[in-house]
Amino acid sequence: MRKIAPGDSALAARLRREVRGDVLFDAASRGRYSTDASIYQIEPLGVVVPQSEEDALTAFRIAIDEGVPVLPRGGGTSQCGQTVGAALVVDHSKHLDRITGFDPAARAVTVQPGVVLDQLNAYLRPHGLWYPVDVSTSAQATIGGMAGNNSCGSRSIRYGNMVHNVRGIDAVLADGSEYAFGEVPEEAARLSGPSGYAELVRKLRAIAVREAEEIEHRVPKLLRRVGGYNLDMLTGAPFNMAHLLVGSEGTLAYSRRIHLKLAPLPKHRTLGVCHFPTFYQAMEAPRHVVKLEPAAVELVDRTMIGLARSNPAFAATASRLTAVAPARASSRSTVARPCASVSSCCCALNHWRTFVRARWLVT
Repeated sequence: MRKIAPGDSALAARLRREVRGDVLFDAASRGRYSTDASIYQIEPLGVVVPQSEEDALTAFRIAIDEGVPVLPRGGGTSQCGQTVGAALVVDHSKHLDRITGFDPAARAVTVQPGVVLDQLNAYLRPHGLWYPVDVSTSAQATIGGMAGNNSCGSRSIRYGNMVHNVRGIDAVLADGSEYAFGEVPEEAARLSGPSGYAELVRKLRAIAVREAEEIEHRVPKLLRRVGGYNLDMLTGAPFNMAHLLVGSEGTLAYSRRIHLKLAPLPKHRTLGVCHFPTFYQAMEAPRHVVKLEPAAVELVDRTMIGLARSNPAFAATASRLTAVAPARASSRSTVARPCASVSSCCCALNHWRTFVRARWLVT
């Protein structure tokens, strides 16, 4: 890649000629896009806000031709600097936010990378469905960014991470090849599609098989494992090529459209609140409570409760959830109990087996 300085006028001029949308190479715009929700700041070469998929692909191909890196960006909610870099930033959040396909019977939806999670779930709710990777930044996070980061969400113990809820990805490689990454049959010879894609599948599968023993010994057996490439997802048969792209943070391909697996909305919702006298006792509880099969287990410590109480927007809710009183379970209820021990906590929660979310408070 050739050296191009931030704000390069020649690159900006070419992008303006060939791409519809905003081409932002001024210092103020580069400053805005040099940050995200993390502590990092890296000035980009410039920014493109494409009006369509074709414009995004044109910008991508111009970057390849000019020898500059490309950094696709969504809502900028990442906390580890994934959306900042010395590259041409392509912002999908403004225009590439359409839901392009929906099959309620198959519980499947196809979206552009700029679709925001809350926007998607608002569309799905009337159909009794939702996308269950419920990250805390759901009002800003885009599906493209969530796929790039392999986002988890608080309910990952029931629904898994992004990698477990992506059916396929229509992607473009650095050489300009466009492939539909998806399920690969147990007999790879039966795979349909372009010859280039079949060859890519064969090579990646060969690497996974060759390194299977190393993958087995070295890849942590953790549900929320989001570091490194998901080579372990290619060792079985059948496997899904899209799962290799999930979590790759845009380093392997540019995701044009993402095909998602949906889940039915829960019929019953109950919030179980257990109060612990110490942080240590609260941390001891989850490994036992997960045996009750909740949808989520979270810890909220005294600092967070104090901040919530001091904020008028959350004061009433914080007071209600930290007030210990017997409660009768219903299809949508809140249960608050003091817990002197893990066993008493589990006994209390087991009485309300319909709960789908448990939150632990240290008060």
